[in-house]
Amino acid sequence: MSANLNKLVVMLEMQNAMNTKVHEQWFSQGFEWNRAIWVECAEMLDHYGWKWWKKQTPDTEQVILELVDIFHFGLSLRIDRETSYLELAKQLEKQLNSPKTADDFKQTLEILAASAVADKVFNAEAFAGCMVQIGMNIDDLYRGYVGKNTLNFFRQDHGYKDGSYIKVWHGKEDNEHLVEVVKSIDTEQADFAKLVYQGLEARYPKG
Repeated sequence: MSANLNKLVVMLEMQNAMNTKVHEQWFSQGFEWNRAIWVECAEMLDHYGWKWWKKQTPDTEQVILELVDIFHFGLSLRIDRETSYLELAKQLEKQLNSPKTADDFKQTLEILAASAVADKVFNAEAFAGCMVQIGMNIDDLYRGYVGKNTLNFFRQDHGYKDGSYIKVWHGKEDNEHLVEVVKSIDTEQADFAKLVYQGLEARYPKG
C-alpha cells in the first residue's frame, strides 16, 4: 500500500471513530454532510476574499484549516458501511490525483459547493483543485486532518460536552498548542495520531 493510500485509509477510520464518538448511531441519522460542505465553502470565501469593493488579502492558513474541515464532511459522505476503507481510499486517491480547476480558487471552490448543493456529493476532484490552487499537498491535508481530528477527540475526553474543558492553556488556545505539537512529529510515523494526543496530554493543565 502506498503512503498516500495508507493515509487516506487512516483518515477514513478516524472519521468513522469521531462520528461514532459524537453519536453512536451516526450513520443511520441521515446527517446532511453535503450541507456542511457548502456552508463551509461560503465561510471560506470570507477568509480568501471575494469583495471587489474593498482590499482583501487571502488568509491562506485559515483557508487550509477550512479545507481540512470540509474533508471531514467529505469522508463522512463517502462512508457507506458497504465499501471497505481500502476501496474508498483507492477511489479518493484516484480522484485527488485528478484535480479539477477553474480559472481561479474562488471558481473552483464554487464547483465544490455546487456539487454539494445540487448533487449532494463530495466532489473530490474539485477539492483537489482547491488544494492545488492554495498550495496544499496530501501531507498538508493529512497533518491538518489528523491534528484536528485528534484535538476533537481530546476535547471530548476532557469535558467538552459538560463544559469543563479548558480551551486556553498557559496563555495559548488549544489550536495553537496543536499546531506546535503537530510540527514536532514526523507524519510518516505509524502512530502519528497517538503521538499527537500524547503531546496534547503532556501540555494540558493537570487537575
